[in-house]
Parts: sequence; C-alpha cells; structure tokens
Amino acid sequence: MSKRAADALAAAEVIVGYDTYLGLIADFLPGKKIIGTGMTQEIDRCQAAVEEAMAGRRVAVVSSGDPGIYGMAGLVLELVFKYPPALQPVVDIVPGISAIGAAAALLGAPVMHDFAVISLSDLLTPWETIVKRVEMAAAGDFVIALYNPKSTRRISHIEQVREIVLRHRPATTPVGIVHHASRKDESVVLSDLENFTREHIDMFSLVIIGNSRTYTAAGRMITPRGYSL
Repeated sequence: MSKRAADALAAAEVIVGYDTYLGLIADFLPGKKIIGTGMTQEIDRCQAAVEEAMAGRRVAVVSSGDPGIYGMAGLVLELVFKYPPALQPVVDIVPGISAIGAAAALLGAPVMHDFAVISLSDLLTPWETIVKRVEMAAAGDFVIALYNPKSTRRISHIEQVREIVLRHRPATTPVGIVHHASRKDESVVLSDLENFTREHIDMFSLVIIGNSRTYTAAGRMITPRGYSL
C-alpha cells in the first residue's frame, strides 16, 4: 500500500469494499462506517459509496492492488456520471501497487519488454473472447500476466491457456507464479510452460509467462529489454 492510499483511508469517514479486502485493512476500520459486500455485489457497494459521498461524507472505496486495474475505479465513475453534474461528488482515484508490479518485482525482471495482462475470469467476459486474447498475445510473443488464473470452479481454463501458449513458444519458457504478492502468506515459484499448472494456483495467484527471450538466472526471471551487453 502506498502512503497516499493509507492517508486516504485514514481521512475517510466511510470505507466501502469487498469483505475479503476489508479484512486486509483491519487497522484502518475502527471509528469508520463500514459497508462490505460479497463477491458479485460490486454494483451495490459502489452505488452505496456514491450515495454516501453525495450526502457529503468522505468515502474510500477499496480495491486490492490498483483500483484502475480490474478494480472499482471504472464502476464508480460510471455510476457517478449517471447523475447531473451539480450532484456528482468529486472522485479522486488513488493509484496503488498492482499485482503485476508486485509479482514482477518478486520474480526479478520478467516484464521488462512488452507484456499483456489478461484475466481468466469469465464472469464478465465471455471465455471465447479471453481465448482469442490469449492466442493473440501468445502469437505476438508478449510476456503474458494472468490475473484470476484458477478458481474452484474454473480448473480447466489455465490448462487451455497453457496449450495455446505451447503452440507459440518452447516448453522450457520460464513461468513465474506468485501467491499473495506482498501479503502475509506470500510465496514465489519458478517453473516452466510445460509444468507450471502442476503448481498451486488459485485466485490469489498471479502467473507470468515469459516471452521467447525470457530466461532465469540465480533464481530470477529476466526478460531482456534489448540492450547490447
């Protein structure tokens, strides 16, 4: 968490978020009005946050990582702009530390060249669209970062992604898996394209698949930028 994010939470009168994420910031909650909801209730909690702000309260809507990367920033803005300009509260989007940034730092330097970030969650995006994006990213030799790579319901999607990427790059391509990046139960695993799905992967994991030039050295994953050494 950045200092600016911590300051925003400290200054808020109301904190709104997914229950799991609220549990990660328990130290900031005492003395605040808390609005928490479960998974798939994003619209309800963001609407409640907008209404609290329209009533004149300082509200913090919490996302894990960065609110503008698979977070709540977009939904909050969409809801705010449904109201006449005179009623719209001021929205200040505080950048955070994204999972891709945190995971990359733990792995070494895997995203030093062009990369694609793709979520494997098909709750809001059709799986056929996700497959197409993976195919294009693999064909374009992008480093590929996978958010929401595997859940208890989606156990085969990550295997399909592996098969797609194997058509475009060697089985020995380095793959990094970071679980709970920058949190208490953080873990880092280096594997390869052939074997990485045998590792523990869940919704708290981020998977980074290297491009054709990515290599490992001394336990670090490195994608060359192209400098002549």
